Amino acid sequence: MGDDADLTSEAFADAVVAVDLPTRARETHSSAERRAAGIEEVRFRRTRIEKTGFDLIAETVKRLPNAPGVYRMLDDAGDVLYVGKARSLKKRVVSYSRPTGLSSRLMSMVNRTVAMEFVTTQTETEALLLEANLIKRFRPRYNVLLRDDKSFPYILLTGDHEAPQIIKHRGAHSRKGDYYGPFASAGAVDRTINALQKAFLIRSCTDAVYEQRTRPCLLYQIKRCSGPCTKEIAIDDYAGLVGEAKAFLTGKSKAIRKRLGAEMEEAAEALEFERAARIRDRLAALSHVDSHQGINTQGIEEADVFAVHQEGGETCVQVFFFRTGQNWGNRAYYPRDEGLEADAVLEAFLAQFYDDKPVPRMILLSHEVPDRDLLALAFSEKAARKVEVAVPQRGAKKELVDHAAANAREALGRRLAEKSSQGKLLAGLGETFGLERTPRRIEVYDNSHIMGTNAVGGMIVAGPEGFSKPHYRKFNIKSEDLTPGDDFGMMKEVLTRRFSRLLKEAPREAPDGEAVTDDDGADEGTLGPWPDLVLIDGGAGQLTAAHAVLDALGITDVPLVGVAKGVDRDAGREEFHRRGHQPFRLPPRDPVLYFIQRLRDEAHRFAIGAHRAKRKKALTANPLDDIAGIGAARKRALLKHFGTAKAVAKAGIDDLVAVDGISESVAKRVYDHFHAEHAPASR
Repeated sequence: MGDDADLTSEAFADAVVAVDLPTRARETHSSAERRAAGIEEVRFRRTRIEKTGFDLIAETVKRLPNAPGVYRMLDDAGDVLYVGKARSLKKRVVSYSRPTGLSSRLMSMVNRTVAMEFVTTQTETEALLLEANLIKRFRPRYNVLLRDDKSFPYILLTGDHEAPQIIKHRGAHSRKGDYYGPFASAGAVDRTINALQKAFLIRSCTDAVYEQRTRPCLLYQIKRCSGPCTKEIAIDDYAGLVGEAKAFLTGKSKAIRKRLGAEMEEAAEALEFERAARIRDRLAALSHVDSHQGINTQGIEEADVFAVHQEGGETCVQVFFFRTGQNWGNRAYYPRDEGLEADAVLEAFLAQFYDDKPVPRMILLSHEVPDRDLLALAFSEKAARKVEVAVPQRGAKKELVDHAAANAREALGRRLAEKSSQGKLLAGLGETFGLERTPRRIEVYDNSHIMGTNAVGGMIVAGPEGFSKPHYRKFNIKSEDLTPGDDFGMMKEVLTRRFSRLLKEAPREAPDGEAVTDDDGADEGTLGPWPDLVLIDGGAGQLTAAHAVLDALGITDVPLVGVAKGVDRDAGREEFHRRGHQPFRLPPRDPVLYFIQRLRDEAHRFAIGAHRAKRKKALTANPLDDIAGIGAARKRALLKHFGTAKAVAKAGIDDLVAVDGISESVAKRVYDHFHAEHAPASR
């Protein structure tokens, strides 16, 4: 039943289709994941029913069962407007069939609905998990959205080497070892790793560096590593340090501290003052970790604490992470809340938050949510163990929630103040350049290269909430016709690629010829695809090159401004160029001038960073990487045997075959790669 062609035109119009996935999918996914994976197989559309809005829903309800599931509302472009779950699809959807009691937000959503899609599930918990999955996948206009859902960092103690390494890790836990987290930020991980290196002297170097060391590195000299690479410590003794680090990270810090204290006293009594001093420093490092807890965590071994605060039309959700009785940091989120109450926002936020993250044993909330028991059941199924979701009323747990709530209130206050200031700067920018309206999306372009090599173009984006880093883009300069160092040509290539693609992905004209506004249907937090202002790092020449590109593409309504460096390249004496206007400067202490300098400096930083990364990659590139069939193991064997890639290039086939793991066919492939004439080597 997965294909639309299998549905007869009227009998199955807007029907409910149950999922029937292949056996392989059933064996490799949970129930909710199977449905998420197979969602395309159950998609269906209206075929002969030409109704929309309330009429469409009233007609659709007749065919819905009293079963749990997930529903989607689609607009005339096929975009998902809303994803919802229901204990009974029929009872839930029927509530949209009458305008009585619906908010203006829901009225707008229903009026834009031209089609609906449904997936039935076995239980309501499966519907909850599937709903969260689909919301994150489709990012519907009318749902509460978790805007920042990047993965959390972990501490990894590797388990695939005789001398385990301690590193920061993001992503899938595919490497063998022990993972500790999540931590709220990379900074929290870095601080903890720094303290653990002082306390347990665990190495942080890569395995490749470890294998190549012939004498201890600087970290050994400053007492951040015990030097297992050069056998400054026996492997068995190093394993003991790793065991202590694991014990500390699993909540046994008191036992570790007590044992180290006893060793320090023993060393002092034996007049081994240097050893006693080293142990003292290790104890101080452990104390440093505990001193940054910031709150009493007594009795809380593993929990996430959520507190929500609403003010000024915005919502902040503050999350604290507690693992092994330690505070592992906090993070503030600002979900798109669609004007919902705090409890509804928090419930939707929780389901999305844990869609791709491990669930702790306890979740503490600042507000009672409508389906708390359902959330607890769904999280328990996901974690395969009991998960408690509670709203504490007294005691230490209530103190944790109050602490998180205070942080949410303060974070939202700072955000509102920053947005107010940012709004004034954007309004001032619009007035300075005579724009018709206050710009929401500003794009700034800059190039970076050294004598034309490793050339990169950079685009940064700013809006009402400051810099929008997810929208940043870098452009590797590809044209082979450019003269090295031709900044005008580079800018033309960058803008051509950027706006040509923009015209394809977000055309400026609707099918009927009416102009489409950039923020049509967008919420306040959406910048839209088209810029309201483009700043070019350069003077009249760069501006002319930029206008030539946009004119050729038929784009005439995007304001362009060239920001030229001042006399003697002094900050504060920048000159601004616009087509049809005389160049001008702003007063040295004008806030708008400082704002433009920040934008330009950010574009400069981003472009230089991209250039340096490209240059570093080029410097470390190995010719062997370009040979098909030469992976890491064979490359390592070749370099170990010959010493350098240049020596490999000069080797004959007989010499190459002598390397472990290199067959005659592989040897010929390597030889041919370095010899354009592909002449057979003398044997």
